Amino acid sequence: MVGTVTAAALFRFAMPKPVRITGRSSSITNSFVNGIIPVIAPTEAQVDEALQILDMSEVVSCAYCGDTPTEWDHLRPLVVDKQPTGFISEIHNLVPACGKCNQSKGNKPWRAWMFSSARLSPATRGIPNLEQRAARLDDYERWEVPTRIDFRDVAGHDLWEQHWRNHAAIIAAMRNAEETVELIRARVTEASRATTTQAH
Repeated sequence: MVGTVTAAALFRFAMPKPVRITGRSSSITNSFVNGIIPVIAPTEAQVDEALQILDMSEVVSCAYCGDTPTEWDHLRPLVVDKQPTGFISEIHNLVPACGKCNQSKGNKPWRAWMFSSARLSPATRGIPNLEQRAARLDDYERWEVPTRIDFRDVAGHDLWEQHWRNHAAIIAAMRNAEETVELIRARVTEASRATTTQAH
């Protein structure tokens, strides 16, 4: 249409942002939490029962929206506020999910998220029959009481504190490394500008 300018037409150039080592600190923290959470493989009978409760004995789909699943998502979050919730990776806490739903849900409570205006939530995407889907998930939650462990108590005070001292040491090392990175980047930037000036 004449006079219409698309976003693609407006986009000409975008400079990549410098990579920051400390920008990966959240990934390190997640690794320290997720790394201590056990993964319990289900039996085939448990998988069959789980799919039957979710009404997916014939065709497996995302439990939240019905799209093609790409993974099994934790119905109850494993991590909240950078600390383990006590839940673990086991069939009673896993449901088939598509990438959109898994990304959008994050560690939010599943019901509140499903009906919320969060980006890519089932409600936002106009997915039909949400009440029916939620009812099946309610049935799933009632299927078995999920394992919930006090990680700090089981690990013991000394081991738990050592774990988080290790985490703090790595984060501190990343901050120190960032200072070195910035010095090197500044020198390389200056050298590259000098080289460009000489070339012209």
